[in-house]
Amino acid sequence: MHISVTSQIKINNKYNMAFLDIFKKKKDENVGGMEDFMTLIRVYFQSVLATNLGISNLAALPDLLTFKRTLHVATVNNKLGVGEKKACAKLLQDLYGISGSFFKEIDQSIKKGCRTQNDVSRYLYLFQGFTQDTMMLVGNLLKWKFRIPGFMKKLVKKLTDSTVHDILTKDTWDDEGVRKSVFAVRRYQQMLGFSEAWIQEYVYNIITLAKKEPSPSDEEVAKAQAKMKK
Repeated sequence: MHISVTSQIKINNKYNMAFLDIFKKKKDENVGGMEDFMTLIRVYFQSVLATNLGISNLAALPDLLTFKRTLHVATVNNKLGVGEKKACAKLLQDLYGISGSFFKEIDQSIKKGCRTQNDVSRYLYLFQGFTQDTMMLVGNLLKWKFRIPGFMKKLVKKLTDSTVHDILTKDTWDDEGVRKSVFAVRRYQQMLGFSEAWIQEYVYNIITLAKKEPSPSDEEVAKAQAKMKK
């Protein structure tokens, strides 16, 4: 494997190699891309859930399990999630520059939305719906602006922040479908408790990482369309 991560991020060699191994990258895949970002986000969520609710069954936390075993993260004070949460946050900060407040809001959201283990499935379902609906809506509203080169980060950030702000504050929409999607996202925001700034940071990272992903081949597009028709 001839992929250099050290030229892009400043983390030690142990974490570099572990990061490559954990996601089992192929030679032509993009290390540190959107898929990795979303996987680490799931690891962080699962770490917080384990810490808060005392979950000890690793089989119930598949992403955390892979992360822990691959990076050999030690269990702190015999409590699953504490050491993993810290290690995952460090990777997200080093790889993507995620802010400290981003993690604090996740912690607060999970604390509020998951008081018992019975709440976990519903909470994760809400977050998945929030992510899917938000990104579909942002893509619909940005349209051609998605083609802006990824290196124009300031412009991409400005457009992303403006779009998210409109979604959360603007009440007049010409398209009825967009209007319904807007209020669906707002309901998710209210239930999950994320601030506008948190959503802007989350969406911006997904957009910029998506720009780095290789375009799917015609064959891959055809397969995806065939699956959708089933």
